[in-house]
Order: sequence, then C-alpha cells, then structure tokens
Amino acid sequence: MLSRTASDASFIMVGQEKSVDALPAQPSTSGSTGVTYAHDWSSAGTGGKLSTHGRHFVDAYGRVCNLRGVNLSGNCKTPVNHDHDSFPANHADVTFVGRPFPLEEAPDHLARLRRWGLTFVRFLITWEAVEHSGPEVYDTEYLDYVRQLLSLFPQYGLVAFVALHQDVWSRYTGGSGAPAWTLEAVGFDLHGLEEPGAAWLKGVKGGGHTEDERGLWPCGYQKLAAATMATCFWAGDMFAPKMKTKTTDGREVSIQQFLQDSFLNMWEVIARTLGNLEAVIGFEIMNEPHRGYVELQSLHAFDYNTDLHLGHVPTAFQSFMLGSGHSVAVGHWTRSFPLPTRKTSQRIINTSGQKAWREDGPTQGKCLWEMHGVWGWDHKKDEGVVLRENYFKRDPHSGREIDWYTDFYYPFVKKWAERVRSVTSEDKLVFTEPIPNEFCPSSWTPERRPTNVVYAPHWYDLNTLFMKAFGNFSVNVQGLSRGMFPLKAFYWGQKGARDNFALQMRNIVEAGYRSLGETPVIIGECGIPMDMNKGEAFETDRWDWQTKMMDAMLTALERSLVGFTLWNYNPDNDDRRGDDWNGENFSWFSQRRALPTSWLDYKQTSPTLDNGGRILRAVVRPYPAKTAGIPLRFEYEMNNGEFTYEWATPDDAAADTGKAALASVHNPPRSIHPPLTTNRTEIFVPAQLAQGRKLVVRGLKPQDAYTYDAEHQTLAILTHDNAPGTVHHVTVALEPGPKPAFDVNDFWSDYGTQVAGSAVLVLALLVVLVGSYLS
Repeated sequence: MLSRTASDASFIMVGQEKSVDALPAQPSTSGSTGVTYAHDWSSAGTGGKLSTHGRHFVDAYGRVCNLRGVNLSGNCKTPVNHDHDSFPANHADVTFVGRPFPLEEAPDHLARLRRWGLTFVRFLITWEAVEHSGPEVYDTEYLDYVRQLLSLFPQYGLVAFVALHQDVWSRYTGGSGAPAWTLEAVGFDLHGLEEPGAAWLKGVKGGGHTEDERGLWPCGYQKLAAATMATCFWAGDMFAPKMKTKTTDGREVSIQQFLQDSFLNMWEVIARTLGNLEAVIGFEIMNEPHRGYVELQSLHAFDYNTDLHLGHVPTAFQSFMLGSGHSVAVGHWTRSFPLPTRKTSQRIINTSGQKAWREDGPTQGKCLWEMHGVWGWDHKKDEGVVLRENYFKRDPHSGREIDWYTDFYYPFVKKWAERVRSVTSEDKLVFTEPIPNEFCPSSWTPERRPTNVVYAPHWYDLNTLFMKAFGNFSVNVQGLSRGMFPLKAFYWGQKGARDNFALQMRNIVEAGYRSLGETPVIIGECGIPMDMNKGEAFETDRWDWQTKMMDAMLTALERSLVGFTLWNYNPDNDDRRGDDWNGENFSWFSQRRALPTSWLDYKQTSPTLDNGGRILRAVVRPYPAKTAGIPLRFEYEMNNGEFTYEWATPDDAAADTGKAALASVHNPPRSIHPPLTTNRTEIFVPAQLAQGRKLVVRGLKPQDAYTYDAEHQTLAILTHDNAPGTVHHVTVALEPGPKPAFDVNDFWSDYGTQVAGSAVLVLALLVVLVGSYLS
C-alpha cells in the first residue's frame, strides 16, 4: 500500500483525564476545513500574521512560535539552462524560471514539507536571476513565476522570507549571486579569470568532487575577482575613487554608487513584486556578506585564522601581479593535522601571461589597484613592488583606521531596509547576518540597525565540512579558533557531538542576544554533507553517520530554543552530482528517489510523500510550534521518540535584570511578552513517529487537558492554571517505542571498562611495589 490516509495513533493520559471539549475553542482555523494545526504559519493558522516581540516570533494570540524549515533551494544558484561546457558564454540569456521547481510540481514539494513540519522557508533568489541581461533590464517572467509560486504557500501552511543569495560574489567568480555585467563594469575579462588565478571556476562547471578540488571554492573570497568586486561594492568611493562608469541614462558615477544603486533598484523591484503576498513575512539583504580587501592587514598574507588556505592561495599582492599578466610563484596548501592546512609547495602559475583585465574595459587593461597606486611594476628589476602596504587598512585620504561593519555594512543595511519598506510596509521583517563564522559584533547598536530586525547567522561544523568526514571524534573548531585549550575542544561519541554542537550553537545565539538585546535569532543555514566519509552511504544505502550528525545538530538547535532553516531541500540533487555546485551535496531530498506525482497523496498522514527523503528519522522531529507562554527547555531523544517540554506563563513582575542575564539561552526573560489570549499550546508530533503507536502524556496538572489530532500531526495542550510565572511541564512518550537508531555513546561508555581495568592493574602494581619496598 503506497498511501495511508488514516492514522491509528491513540493517546493515554497519565493521571486524571479531562475532556478537551469543555475547554476554550481553538484560537485559529486554517483553510476551508476550519481545522488548525501546529505548523501552519499562514494568516489563518496564526490568527492574522507573525510578528516579533523581544527574542520571540509571536502569533496574533501572543503565542511564541518556533519556526522550522528549509532553504529552498540550493539549485537556485544556477539557471535552468546552465551549461558546464560553454560557461561563461551567453550569460545574458540565462533563465531561472523553474527554480526551485516548476509550478506544476509545487503541490508535491509543499505538501511534503508540510508533512515533515518544515513550513518556514528561506526562499532563495539571486541578483543574476532578476537582472542578468543588463542594468535595469529585469526578468519579469522570472518574477511572475516566483510570485505565483509563493502565492501557493499559505494553502500548505508555509511562509517565507526572501533571501538574496550570493557566494564569492557571482557564478562568474566561482560562486553565485551577481550578474556578469557587474564584473564587466569594473573591467574584468570573464574569459580571462581562471589562468591568472583571479577566480576558481571548475566548481561551477561540474567540478569540485575530486580530492584535489574538494572544498576549494571558499578560497575564492580572497582571489582577485571576488575580493575586488566586494571592495568596490562596499567601499569603492574610498578605495577606488578613480573607477567611474556610466548609468543607463548616461550619467557618470562612481563604481560604488553604480553597483549599490543597481542593487537597491533590483531589490525595490523584488519587494514591489512580492511584498504584498501573504506568504512573504520579510526579506534578507544578502547571504554571507564578505568585506573583500577592506581591513586587509597585509598585502603579503591573508589571515590564516579567518581565511581558508587550501590549494593555490596567492596573496593580495600576488593576485594583483597575476591579474596583470605576470607569472608568479604561488604557495600551495594541503590538508594537515593538527593545523587544518599547511604550505607544502609552490608553483609558478599564469605562465601564459593571461590578463584578468579587458583591454577595452574602463581600466584599459590595467589592474584597478595599480591604477590607484597600491602597487607598481619595476621595469628595471622586472618585478612588482608594493607601494601602499596599509592601503586597505586605513582611509587612504584621512589615514583614519576603518571598520567594515560600522563604516560600510551597517549604513547600507539601513539604507536597503528603508528602500524595501518604502514599497512594502514598515512591519516587514528584515533578516541580516554577519560575515560567516564571526560572532555578532558588539558594535551593532540600535541606532545602527533597522527596526524589526531578525538576526540570521549560519552554523556548520567546520571540521566536518573541511574533512568531509564524521565519526566518533568531533572537534570544536569555533573554540579552537578563539583560543580554547585543545583538549577541551575534543569530543567523543554521539553524546560528545551533541554537547560539542550545542556549545557552539549557544555561543552564536547568546552572542546575538548580548549584542542586539532581545532580538529574534534564526539560524539561516545549517546542514550536513550527505557525501561524507568518501560517499560510502551511496554504495551501501546506510546513512548511519549522516543520521547521527543531523541528530547532533538538531539537538543543539533544540537546546538553544531557536528556529532554523536547514540547508537544503534541492529536488535536483542526485547521488552522482550532488547539488551540482562546487561539489556540494547537502540535500537530504532527491526527486530522483521520489514517487511520481500521480502516485502521491497530499494528506499529512501519507507516507507516499516520504519517498526521496534521506535520514528523515533525524530530520522530522516533534517540536513545540506554538506555545502559550515562554519556552524554557525542550529535549528530544530520537532513539525512543520521547520528548520533554517546559514553558512558563509570562510574569510582568518577574525580575529580569541585567544584560548578561537576558542574554542567556536557558534563562529567557519572562516579563517581556505581549498579552496571551489563549491557553492552547500546539506541538508538532509527526505522523511518521506516531502512526501505529500510542502517545503517553505525563506531567500535566490534573485540570489540564490535551488532544492529539493525528490527521494534522498536532498535539494540543490546554493548561488550566495560568497564573503569572506558572511553569508547565509535559513529557510525551510512545508505546511501543521506535527501534533505537544508534547508541548515544561517549568516551566512558566505549572505553570505561578498559580504563577501569587499566586503573585496577596500575593500582595493583603499585600495591605490589610498595609492599616489596616495605618488606
């Protein structure tokens, strides 16, 4: 049987049972059926709309909303008609219509995400998708497609924030994001970037899967093309004032003004097109921003602690010379231990003398930074010379030391937010993030940020990403890079991985609270590589380590009480190509493994929607979606299906004092909360877990009541005593419990017997030696 539309789950009340019919009616209804469900974020499911209050998302009834979902989708980085062999030719004629999937396939995917409880979407678009043909030439067909797709979301309980995605500036510099004409405006030759090492493009042409290419793409941030583009975008007026270009109406403007005005104009078109949709609750300015050369401390080296060194890594000065057509000996870095990489060799590259700059471009074939006197070529000695070592560290005109965040990023974020809201509404949420792997800067004070801001940093286990391997041994790279004693940064087993990831996640979240105060935090990206451990799971179809890592990551998120959007749900993913971008393979869903549309049943209880999913037992988990109070603690053990949840009724008289106290994940303020107009808490309990089993609910007070709506995967709890400050507690178990997926091991469970035995032997030997000495 491919479809089961009825659930045979039942439930047990431990203690005094009370009929739910005698309690207040459901506060919200969804759709024509008049039935609410926990994970419905549409206006019908939330009583109007989602908003923010303090660190929380809240619905119209004052309930705290825990938003979980996905990035949709990784395939939005590349156009539908992308061709590995001809790239970067025909860049003006690309189309992204159908990314992330055709409109006719939308019900399949949206129903699937609803069944899995992942109904909060980070919807990805790129600048290239909107404006690939040229400045102010917008792809209205693509925008119409996106509008039609997002219009379908509320029917399935989904909402989204629209995020402008970029990596390493653009596809044409080895990543994704900006259109090709932005590089041409600065003078780059799109066909001349690879040979002089100005960009690494193999990864966007189908590469990145071999050992020597694995994980190289982030090094593109330091390479000439991407670093120059980011510098011109953020700080061109300061560092490249000689670079001028003409607008479409013939005006000559600085390169910074040209790029930023084009960016803002493009965003206004997006906001105007999508801003009035029910599903769109906000916008994110830019994925993983990067400062380029701004604040670069030395032209002779990048910072090993912050900039990835792998493969050929030319310094900024070497990049300048290479881009100008000179041959240069460049260091080559390989993976190592205990340091991540080390320099193992060097090789002369660009022996053909290829230039990265167009002779017919605005620089007339000359390096932009040579044009500004940062370096020059000594023709007598036939070598390059650094002329201004501290050029990017200080304002070249005043000598003032600069800060990328305060001087460039914060002002532009505010300008962007004002532009977006000018064509939408003041209550639209704006999502922002810092440079990847950095904590929230303490300088991000209220006057430097927009209103209604949501902090949306990213988290990945850097050790796993770098090694593309996960096992019993895990490392806290976040801690090591900040001076943690190495032995404290090493963890063993699944318990160790959970604790390791939880500490890192808590550090990110609490850094946000310390800097921003009571501001909502969403982890905008977090995920695991499906092709870890040399891709052995594709051969064996055993996903044990992927399951363990996903569980450890989601456990960490649950302990920090924050929402998230997983990276990523990609229908185009397959076992051979992965996500088909720079060798990445993060999607735990593949359309090629799914059932055809004609076989699907869209009901939430239908397992037909699960085909195509991997490691779903770790991904699809219970969670408190709408809480009539302040969440305090949530713990879920996927091996037995049991979870515990605690929350408190808000208390205006609570003593929430001190900024440090308010920054705690485990001790949230209880006095900062809008009025609650319902006592109904709704918990998503997936049909995958509950079908064929009984829910055993413990810990509620005698006059509390609950009901489980199996058809809509919702456990509703109605509390009776809601006096200010009251703490509620519930533990939910399953009978019979699911078969354990793995052991939650640690060092002592694995080696405790051996350690104890060795200790006994050592002690016995000491006794013998002491006895011999005394005798």
